[in-house]
Amino acid sequence: MLDEKIILTPQNILEKEFKIDTRGYRPQEVDKYLDIIIKDYKSFLNIIEKLKIENKELEDEIFRLKHELRTLNSNVEILKSSGKVTNVDILRRLSHLEKIVYGEEE
Repeated sequence: MLDEKIILTPQNILEKEFKIDTRGYRPQEVDKYLDIIIKDYKSFLNIIEKLKIENKELEDEIFRLKHELRTLNSNVEILKSSGKVTNVDILRRLSHLEKIVYGEEE
């Protein structure tokens, strides 16, 4: 997922030294270094955006699973409190036992 390559570290940026020309720093050298910094920032922004999307998807899945768990727990409580066995329960059990005894057909 994180295919973007980060070239610079904060320490690299801090320790970068440019050669001084007669009128100051060499503009080509500074421009080249700034291009690298800009590329890194674009990579950081892409990574952040991908992680935000992934985070949102995971939050949605957590919400869905929590809702499903609440529903299942309430169904279990209803079944426990009713104490009744329905025909559907008997048929499910019978089907399960048949699969065990006769083997599952594929």
